[in-house]
Amino acid sequence: MTTTAADRTAPVRDLLATAVAALGGQQRDGQVAMAEAVAEAFADKEHLLVQAGTGTGKSLGYLVPALLHDQRVVIATATLALQHQLVERDLPRLVKAVGTVPGVDASYAVLKGRSNYACLHRVREGAPDDQGQLIQAEDAMGAMGRKVLELRAWAEKAAEERQTGERDDAPRHTDKEWRQVSVSARECVGATKCPFGEECFAERAKEKAQKSHLIVTNHSLLAIDAIEGIPMIPEYDAVVIDEAHELAARVTQAATDELWAAEVERAARRSIRHVEGDEADELADAADALRAAVSEAPAGRFETVPEAVADALVLVRDAARACAGAFPKAEAGSDPDAAMTQAKGMVQEVFATAERMAANSEADVLWRTEGTDRIPPMLCVAPLQVWAQMRDKLLADNTVVLTSATLMLGGDFATVAGSVGLKPSERVHDRPEVEEVAPRPSRDGDGSRLADAQPWRGLDVGSPFDYARQGILYVARHLPPPGRDGLGPAQLDEITELVDRADGRTLGLFSSRRAAEAAAEHVRKALPHLTTLAQGEAQLPELARQFVADPHTCLFGTLGLWQGLDVPGDTCQLVIIDRIPFPRPDDPLMSARQKAADQAGGNGFMQVAATHAALLLAQGAGRLIRTTDDRGVVAVLDPRLVTARYGSFLKASLPPMWTTTDPEVVRQALGRLSGRPTR
Repeated sequence: MTTTAADRTAPVRDLLATAVAALGGQQRDGQVAMAEAVAEAFADKEHLLVQAGTGTGKSLGYLVPALLHDQRVVIATATLALQHQLVERDLPRLVKAVGTVPGVDASYAVLKGRSNYACLHRVREGAPDDQGQLIQAEDAMGAMGRKVLELRAWAEKAAEERQTGERDDAPRHTDKEWRQVSVSARECVGATKCPFGEECFAERAKEKAQKSHLIVTNHSLLAIDAIEGIPMIPEYDAVVIDEAHELAARVTQAATDELWAAEVERAARRSIRHVEGDEADELADAADALRAAVSEAPAGRFETVPEAVADALVLVRDAARACAGAFPKAEAGSDPDAAMTQAKGMVQEVFATAERMAANSEADVLWRTEGTDRIPPMLCVAPLQVWAQMRDKLLADNTVVLTSATLMLGGDFATVAGSVGLKPSERVHDRPEVEEVAPRPSRDGDGSRLADAQPWRGLDVGSPFDYARQGILYVARHLPPPGRDGLGPAQLDEITELVDRADGRTLGLFSSRRAAEAAAEHVRKALPHLTTLAQGEAQLPELARQFVADPHTCLFGTLGLWQGLDVPGDTCQLVIIDRIPFPRPDDPLMSARQKAADQAGGNGFMQVAATHAALLLAQGAGRLIRTTDDRGVVAVLDPRLVTARYGSFLKASLPPMWTTTDPEVVRQALGRLSGRPTR
């Protein structure tokens, strides 16, 4: 008897219906289509890209088939906010609704990097100072000492009550304060050597993950596990990558290393009391050479590495190698020396980074940062591309489902698929007419899968929102193109007029902090009866709270507001975007990638700069419509969106809102929404 696709997906449909009913929700066609497609991807071991618009309920769309899959599934998110939503809300409610259904393994665990957990060895034995001596928080004066004592008390209570010991659950603190109660993977003495290994928060999290069917983690840890080959996650069969539009950037970030003289010096100081020879002093001398070379080098990407920098990197590499080798081996049966382990870990980190930079590989991009009054210039190295590593080390070994509200750039999946290592020629189409034109190259003549092929499908399940009725895309064609000097009088007057007609209720997304602050200052003077907030004046959660509390408020900011801010309702009826968010021309990594694409015969501007802009534009425009009741305007003050040749690509990446370039039409629409009479 032939098994149809409908037969195979029936359990998923049934379980999804049970879950939705138990949670008091509504069945959505897009959610059902997504759940069925994810189940088929798991069964057929074919990768899937699924674009699911805001309001689709995509979390249930992948969690339900993941629960039914017969092997372990990893769920990876880009942001802590979504991870928190999954763990604190979505999964507990889902487990309560369907956990007793036969055939459903509803066990799950959260897994993060080791530095996200308090370290009981450091809490109880103290953190080493720059000379490697273990210090106690009582010895530290002032607020930091009191905060470290508070964190230690919290960690002890968490251990006693068998809580997770995760940083997210700790009392409010700074990065510097958290480092006094945590360790990196290199600094860890190891569970078998640590006297507190059985209580260790990180080890308990790993143990729970070993026993769980679902593991919730983040893009960075997934990259370290799958791409760098450092085992961090228990063996799994499939992975769902939510917020997948961020994956390539997060993998790049995880594979980026930094090196600055002060860190090399610190590693040398930590090593002095553990190394008997001159190796630590030689590492300190190498740090001086690095500082001098970096201070004289030009800021930006090194197309050719300056000779002084290259020589300093070799000095640091060789000195760090010698210093790491000079540490004495731990005697069998002796207690672990945490200060020595951590000092050696720092030296090994310096060696690995200096070795990578000194190699000057064509696969990497090396640059010097500008530096600030507080932070000296440093060297950074990042991979030129990450798609090959993802293809060879993630896609080749696991079934991967990538999902987001923003996966189709320019109206197609090809750009995002290519960024993670999937080829357009490997796409599997369901329509027979497409199959006849483009047969599946991922299959051999007998229908078996080719060894190196990565077949994938793309699915857009749409959105429950009627964008054409709910939103207007306004492009201010009459304005001059944006210049290098920031916002001009014409743009500032346009912003003020739009905000006035909306009576506040405005989220302003700007390409720079300077532009956001200039717009905020201008609107405050022109419209003093409205509340105008600018990013940087308070923490983002506090600004968002104020923005939601009073509809007659404007919130202006930069990248932190373009993605992840969720403010449904009449709080936000106008989103202003000051210019198309192309990367800066002097961005070291983007410029290198654009040049590489040109040299390979492609169009670097479209493949890199326009793609980057399309993704951010789509995310920014997506801040407007968050529920089926939302109404409003996205106002783009950059006329190039409708005048430039690349404008159609960018516009095709945006939600399908009704479009106009008529400012009077938009002002009247905003007036009707705000309840103010038109003039």
